[in-house]
Amino acid sequence: MNTRILSGVAGLSVAAIALVGCSAGEPVDLGDSGSSDSVLVAAIGGEPDQLDPQRTSSYFSFEVLENVFDTLVEPDENLQMQPALAESWEVSDDQLTWTFDLRDGVTFHDGSPFTSEDVVYSYRRIIDEELANAWKFATVTDVSAPDEDTVVITVSQPTPNLLSNLGGFKGMAIVEQQNVESGDITTAPVGTGPFSVSDYVSGDHISLTANSDYWGGAPKLGGVEYRFISEPATALAALRAGDIDWTDVVPPQQVDALATDSEVTLGLTPSSDYWYLALNEARSPWNDPRVRQAIAYAIDRDAIVQAVSYGTAAVNQLAIPEQSFWYTNYDEYSTDLDTAQALLDEAGFEGGTLDMLATSDYPETVTAAQIIAASLEPLGITVEIRQPDFSTWLDEQNSGSFDMLMMGWLGNIDPDDFYYAQHHTDGASNAQKYSNPTVDDLLDRARVETDRDARKDLYAQAARIIADDASYIYLYNPSVIQVWSLSVTGYETRADRAIRFRDTALAG
Repeated sequence: MNTRILSGVAGLSVAAIALVGCSAGEPVDLGDSGSSDSVLVAAIGGEPDQLDPQRTSSYFSFEVLENVFDTLVEPDENLQMQPALAESWEVSDDQLTWTFDLRDGVTFHDGSPFTSEDVVYSYRRIIDEELANAWKFATVTDVSAPDEDTVVITVSQPTPNLLSNLGGFKGMAIVEQQNVESGDITTAPVGTGPFSVSDYVSGDHISLTANSDYWGGAPKLGGVEYRFISEPATALAALRAGDIDWTDVVPPQQVDALATDSEVTLGLTPSSDYWYLALNEARSPWNDPRVRQAIAYAIDRDAIVQAVSYGTAAVNQLAIPEQSFWYTNYDEYSTDLDTAQALLDEAGFEGGTLDMLATSDYPETVTAAQIIAASLEPLGITVEIRQPDFSTWLDEQNSGSFDMLMMGWLGNIDPDDFYYAQHHTDGASNAQKYSNPTVDDLLDRARVETDRDARKDLYAQAARIIADDASYIYLYNPSVIQVWSLSVTGYETRADRAIRFRDTALAG
């Protein structure tokens, strides 16, 4: 049999949800869409918490929003930034002024024209409302629109990662002011992307319709329907039955079998994501680095990787994966209970209970938590595992209501994405309350360093200290695992996990 495996650049196989809906892959008449009348049915691992790209932090939301919104620039398959809503740009000699020339003739899904004022509004909203991505504008001093076709961004210092900040993922999407102010953006967003949201039934599905006026050309599909499936086995069965056409809810234990299955196409590739543990340093005894280091020595990363991914993920004690230019080798924490116990003794820790925050929406966090609990038991640490839904998980993280949590950072491109927000004292996502002046200085210097090799060295120094201090206890880099029917053409997995259906078609 011919094996159909696509690997290269990819995304992340997350988890799951519940099978809903009727048959898929059948032609649907969408009227004058300017594209094929076929609708691709995609099963994703969970329901979006909302569809406002600037407010959500849910991967399930971004799986949909990647096809609805655009950014000023966007990463290609090699994660190099390319023109999107901006067709060109230039940087001043002092590296402090970026001038973007916008694409002509772009309209929002409701027919209103896209102009430079939409960019200014979108960026000011993120900055002024201090939304999750406001940290990406840390060096930005002004965003202006000298005319309808031009956006000027001034920065306080050289910012070599500005393009990746603006286009790295759809959390930086350009939104429409009226859609935001009406409140419709959470369930009926209006973007400039290749598809528009035509139907959203909570708990059931989200339907997209092709945007025939898309600046990149009308999609080959008439639409995309997203269904929410929680069990990987259920998603795979639905794919084999022809009820869905594509899914990233894949049982990792079946990857080997899928690799030799001539009836489906397997997309398998390394990703730029990482999964980690974080201990709440605002609470004792987790504020003692020796206690955090003890836990880093006690856990069995190999066992976790085998349990959550059947060996498809790569163990890593830092954030950045081995295939990246920015990779730094680090292997301090071999599984060593004797060393762990000695560190606890030195810290005067005599045992106790650890409240671990996992989430039922990402089952790998629950599986890992169970293994971690078994690993820490010999040290006199009893792990109590909580597994709320992801929205509640976020609330608990943001309020500091945890001793330890597990989660992943997804879709990273620049090294700043891996470290600054998470580990700088003033980082927007520093939920564990880590603070180290040396790390702050290294991360601040790396942000303005324009020499690539010098910048890599600064991040390597910072990364080693972060790991030595166990600000995060890094676990692994997952692989992207996606499967689709043989009728799906023109789709590719990506290292940033962007699920793009703009060039995808359904044969037959």
